[in-house]
Amino acid sequence: MASGRMEFHARSIMQHANFTFVLPNDVEMEEVFDKKYYERDPMNLILLHGLTGTDTDWLYGGVAQEMAIQYNLNVFMPTTGNSFYLDRGYVGANYSEFVGEELIEYIHQTFGIKFTRENTLIGGLSMGGYGAIHTALAYPDRFSGCIALSSALIIRSLAGGEDNAVNSVTPPEMRKDVFGDTSELIGSDKDPEAQFAKLKSAGKTIPRIYMAIGTEDALLEDNRDFRDFLKREKADHIYEEGPGKHNWTFWNEYINRGLKALLG
Repeated sequence: MASGRMEFHARSIMQHANFTFVLPNDVEMEEVFDKKYYERDPMNLILLHGLTGTDTDWLYGGVAQEMAIQYNLNVFMPTTGNSFYLDRGYVGANYSEFVGEELIEYIHQTFGIKFTRENTLIGGLSMGGYGAIHTALAYPDRFSGCIALSSALIIRSLAGGEDNAVNSVTPPEMRKDVFGDTSELIGSDKDPEAQFAKLKSAGKTIPRIYMAIGTEDALLEDNRDFRDFLKREKADHIYEEGPGKHNWTFWNEYINRGLKALLG
């Protein structure tokens, strides 16, 4: 197994961007619980951090190395700051484009790793859970599925001027900078429900969605609301709740459940 950290100049965000990677290129089979995942070529997982996080979170707090070994996954973890993985509409702050296009293209050019829709997933926690859903729906030709854990699905509460779990840890100036005019969020390209409806109306193939949230998590009701939307739309999705809070104990358990659900 190879692991490391790289930096490259990303045009979409006009800065030197870091990403951490784990590659299962020399795994000993006695380490692997289920060898069926090695009957195919390695798949790719773009894995996103949460608010205040960085590219090493899933390596040190999470189980990125174990995931790479057990599921035969190339795992790539970028840093994007507190961007919510959204495009702000100008070169220098297009974080969705960075994750959904530029990062993948750079990895392909640098490592020679082939990315297809069928062999590529995206996942994340909290802010990164929202980012995984948003990016998967923004680039449905790039990703066959996403794993969204404890997702910060706060668009409707922001638009309604309601308090939410993110408000308590972010100043209003930051939320305005990231999301823009909150009165225009519903139906915008920042609204996952609107993204989904647009793809469905156009007859596009929509990535499969796995969601999980702890029953003691402050974001629980936001996740249930999006679950209910997916149910109404008859979306290809899996939703799970279980005892847990907004922490690594929950995320490390449910990232495995999500991978098993999407990989079979």
